Amino acid sequence: MSTEALLGVGADVAGAATSRRLSIDDALTQHAGEFGRWQLRHFVLVTAAWALEALHTMVIIFADREPAMWCPAGDGQCGDQCAGAAAGWEWVQGSASSTVAEWGLVCGQRYKVGLAQAIFFAGGMVGAGVFGHLSDSFLGRKGALLVACILNAVFGLLTALAPNYWVYAALRLITGFSTGSVGLCSFVLANEPIGPSRRGMASMFTFYFFSGGIAILAGIAALFQSSWRLLYVVTSLPSLVYVLTVLPFVSESPRWYLVRRRADDALRVLREIATANGRRIPDGVTLKLDDEGDDKEVEDPSTAASSTGSIIDVFRSRTTRVRLVLSVLINLFCSVVYYGLSLNVVNLKTNLYISVVVNSLAEMPAYVLTALLLDRFGRKPLGIGTMLLSGVFCTIGSFIPGDDGTMRLVRMACGVVGIFGMAATYNLLFIYSAELFPTIVRNAALGCTSQAAQMGAILAPMVVVLGERVPFAVFGVSGIIGGLLVFYLPETMNKPLYDTMAGLEEGEKTLLK
Repeated sequence: MSTEALLGVGADVAGAATSRRLSIDDALTQHAGEFGRWQLRHFVLVTAAWALEALHTMVIIFADREPAMWCPAGDGQCGDQCAGAAAGWEWVQGSASSTVAEWGLVCGQRYKVGLAQAIFFAGGMVGAGVFGHLSDSFLGRKGALLVACILNAVFGLLTALAPNYWVYAALRLITGFSTGSVGLCSFVLANEPIGPSRRGMASMFTFYFFSGGIAILAGIAALFQSSWRLLYVVTSLPSLVYVLTVLPFVSESPRWYLVRRRADDALRVLREIATANGRRIPDGVTLKLDDEGDDKEVEDPSTAASSTGSIIDVFRSRTTRVRLVLSVLINLFCSVVYYGLSLNVVNLKTNLYISVVVNSLAEMPAYVLTALLLDRFGRKPLGIGTMLLSGVFCTIGSFIPGDDGTMRLVRMACGVVGIFGMAATYNLLFIYSAELFPTIVRNAALGCTSQAAQMGAILAPMVVVLGERVPFAVFGVSGIIGGLLVFYLPETMNKPLYDTMAGLEEGEKTLLK
């Protein structure tokens, strides 16, 4: 085969006579470009959905806050605050300012605030598994993201009309069902068209959109302090705008097309990528799955392998089964620490809106560090190091005695280092988990790890109420155990992003030789 034919340059006859079957990674690396103008535009448009997830997830901080109360009759003239208006007390910003004020969720009813939060994450735990399967099967990555955003907008708007607490909690459950899958579907769709040597670095920028969404939410909430219902309307409409103005310009993943035996569509997307990047895919190039030889065409759907892209397929293989169990446990421990430390920061008793902005910005240095070190040291060493860093400092915080100002400050510093390390881990786990599983079951597997993370988010508030030092001990143990579990995962840096179960198994055997 001539050099001209290999590069797709020269006579059309030579190009037509040369037929080459490439995997998507090879096509991106050799012809279309690993991260050019097309991938940058696609990445920004798709990853913007993470900001929407932040709006729907964190809005409860402001909608369910407990506003200040005051006594119109003067100091000492009103009765028990738990009696509210019956004892002469009034809310400073009015009863419509939050769900706590409107439905009297104070004193003996305060547990309902935490219950609504737990219910939301429980919905997310179920939704992550359901949408993970749907996006791997007939719905596709783009289709699953579309449905999730529509449900977010609809049920977010309906939440603003909730007549009582229990309807409100039920609507938060349903909103959580769809919200829990937005980041998952967005992450996979944004990163699958990126070449192997650029995928890790690009993935590290995902959480900037989530943190940025939290900061934007704080600004929006500061403008609508007088009405929690209006706040839900304002934070739900962006999902509808996203569906109508952004998703129509987003392409489906070429990897999903290929594993669904739609090779022509996959090649069409790759040619669009090449054209936008100022490059060209030769006419003789066709695509293959990583478990196919060069002389075998992509199978027709009616004769395709029995793998359906469900979580059952993950458990059929010992390789992916072990990886999934480890990933679930690691994500669970990471989420307990991350959300637990985040909730502990709320107890600083500072301005709520400023605190949320500061907390969201404080995580960004961890993302920078992860991005800089990811392709230098690899996923595995970085995962071990960041989890152990968080676990060790949380453990130190649990041994710090006393409740005076200095000791509290030292314990707070331990918590800051802890959340720094765990924010880096949380960011890393998305790209690491995605690279551990082949395309055909990737979203199903990530759905399980997302469910584990949602379970950690449910458990975190229960840990926080144990006091000041005990939570640090729990977070420390969780971080250390999680870091030790990462030892048993394989390194994925500079390895192919496999398409099929057979391709992964064969690839791993080749690497062991």
